[in-house]
Amino acid sequence: MGPSTTALSIVEPLDRQTLGERAYAKLADLLISGRLAPGEKLSLRGAAEVLGVSIMPVREAVSRLIADKALEVAPNRAVRVPIMSATQFRDLTKIRIEIEGYAAAQAATLRSPNDLATIAAAEEAMRSESETADPDLPRAVELNKTFHFAVYAAAQSPTLVEIIRALWLKAGPVINLDLRANPKRLATSGVVAKHAAILQAITDHDGDGARAGIAADIAGASNFILSRGGLPD
Repeated sequence: MGPSTTALSIVEPLDRQTLGERAYAKLADLLISGRLAPGEKLSLRGAAEVLGVSIMPVREAVSRLIADKALEVAPNRAVRVPIMSATQFRDLTKIRIEIEGYAAAQAATLRSPNDLATIAAAEEAMRSESETADPDLPRAVELNKTFHFAVYAAAQSPTLVEIIRALWLKAGPVINLDLRANPKRLATSGVVAKHAAILQAITDHDGDGARAGIAADIAGASNFILSRGGLPD
């Protein structure tokens, strides 16, 4: 097992305290950021080597991710990222639109000046990367995640952010694989304009506009992925 070793190389070795928790956080972030693709096998030994820990904290983290249904055990006992069906993806998309749209609406109402500055910086970073002649797609994926979670953090609800992270654990490998595998998508998806509209709505305390902007962003990516027919029925 082992194509995930390249993805794992992006993370720093872990502090040897709270190893299971930190291993979980690092592996979860790889899934949320789309660094691990649907169907990709995860090498526990490779993960332990990259994270600089023994295999036991990695087993603990992987067990939690399996319980979260973010990873699964294949018939041959390999640990892998689940392959999502089109039906499951549509269902997940509907739930994301409702919950993440609500979070954006709350952010427009409750955001602090510091929250707004963080969201604006994330929007600018994503826009700058997308406008370069040769965008760094893994970085763009990370910046997209940073923007979304800056918005959700501004809703002032750690519980809500926790729920959204659980949704992204499942969605990340699908939605972000699409962006990484299709370089032209960054320029043609309209994501930059959608992020700008979300930022403007939050700046204006426009909850309905922020909700609609997040819905358009999620639905646009979902519709494109489904239109390609790459997900099994």
